[in-house]
Amino acid sequence: MQRIAIIGTGNISHNHIQGYLVFPDRCQIVALVDIYPEKAEEKKRHYGLTDAKIYSSHQDILTDPSIDVFDICTPPYVHAAISVDALNAGKHVLCEKPMAASLQECDAMISASESSGKTLSIIAQNRFTDAFWRLKKVLESNKIGKICHAQVDSFWWRGHSYYDLWWRGTWEKEGGGCTLNHAVHHIDAIQWMLGFPTEVVAITTNVSHDNAEVEDLSAAIFKYATGALTQLTASVVHHGEEQKIVIQGEKARISAPWDKFASIAAPNGFPIDARDTTLENQLEDSYQSVPHLTRTLHTGQIDNFLHALQTNTPPLVDGPQGKRSLELITAIYKSAITRGIVSLPINASDPYYQTGGLVKMAPHFFEKSASVENFANEEAIPLGKDMDKGA
Repeated sequence: MQRIAIIGTGNISHNHIQGYLVFPDRCQIVALVDIYPEKAEEKKRHYGLTDAKIYSSHQDILTDPSIDVFDICTPPYVHAAISVDALNAGKHVLCEKPMAASLQECDAMISASESSGKTLSIIAQNRFTDAFWRLKKVLESNKIGKICHAQVDSFWWRGHSYYDLWWRGTWEKEGGGCTLNHAVHHIDAIQWMLGFPTEVVAITTNVSHDNAEVEDLSAAIFKYATGALTQLTASVVHHGEEQKIVIQGEKARISAPWDKFASIAAPNGFPIDARDTTLENQLEDSYQSVPHLTRTLHTGQIDNFLHALQTNTPPLVDGPQGKRSLELITAIYKSAITRGIVSLPINASDPYYQTGGLVKMAPHFFEKSASVENFANEEAIPLGKDMDKGA
């Protein structure tokens, strides 16, 4: 039985609490921590967590032997500090995305996990969806041949008031805009599927949220050693939030939401009207042969995390995996700010690698024009469109 402390009880904590409650025989939430204790009290009442104690600081429970896991749902700028404290105190850590505010902080978290022997996992809940899980399995079949191009549309929409929350929309507290805090899900997914690129070039802007320092729209291109390209758009200005990943191979195209298309060339190289239905049927069979996941999204990742603790095996998304996503995001920001191509990996001596480096160099598209401590609506955060349609 793993005894869980939820650190930070804002909107995203709903998804974590609901996930743990699915497994009452494997875990119990025993503590709720928030600098606004009334938010923790509300979650305790809402979910009937009668045995959970309320605290205003994670420091109050570091030495509590009755707590096994710190589940961190705070704003990003304190992810590293709390994680390192918890790991050094002998607690396992499941930390919300993004992993940290810098690659240097990621290293500190990974080091604390290694030296303490405790498990560190970073939330990447889109890996725990049928859409991405099955798409990856089809890719691994190599039926579409060499990968040529991927299109990643991380389209979200947030109203103007979204950035009124006191920590959002600032480089110091949130660490970035839509590229870091929304597209991180799709960036993690594409690097999980296609591997790590060698070069990144990008541009960022803010077109619709003049109460935020950070970007609300970015476009990036990743280049791989094979010559393949990924084209990524990150956004919180897209009505409808139509998210997708489309992967073009030499022989066929596949995508999430699931679809497939295999062209046939005429002798002159132009496509004919007929399609390679034999290959398309093989791709469909590969896709459908992958069993549906029993648990998905946060609940699926919590299941994986608890299994890792029970069996003393690595979770699917460990510290190094969490860092890889942040390294790509850091490269996007560096490229946009310097207006140049960024080679990967980023060197540890690079200012953009180090804590505070990005904050010093990042442009302020606007300054915050409003700041509220909390919103009245504290419902669970919507996690985007269902990419499993058509499965």
